[in-house]
Amino acid sequence: MAHTSQKLVQRARRKAHTAKTIHGSAERPRLCVFRSNSHMYAQVVDDDRQSTLVAASTLDGDVKAALGELDKKGAAKSVGAAVAKKALAAGITKVVFDRNGYKYHGRVAAVADGAREAGLDF
Repeated sequence: MAHTSQKLVQRARRKAHTAKTIHGSAERPRLCVFRSNSHMYAQVVDDDRQSTLVAASTLDGDVKAALGELDKKGAAKSVGAAVAKKALAAGITKVVFDRNGYKYHGRVAAVADGAREAGLDF
């Protein structure tokens, strides 16, 4: 098995393990992160209604303009702050963090730190 497919298998196993316990509701929606090699995405999801409440990524215009000379970790932190700002504007203060099978390290942890610093509680 190729190295990249082994990494994908490991991530899928971690994701399945945490998906059993993490569930977003209207009172406490789920903050889900996705990272690609180039970009970082975060969205707040209500699993009961199966809808995305707010979302932010490094491709959004306001976030992209603020990136400037930031590295990937700094960009991830600004995505966390942007999604938290949008969530607070929508009346969401508490969320459940879903790392989506990624290890809580680096860019994933930076999104969480940015969201916490902007005022989200999880």
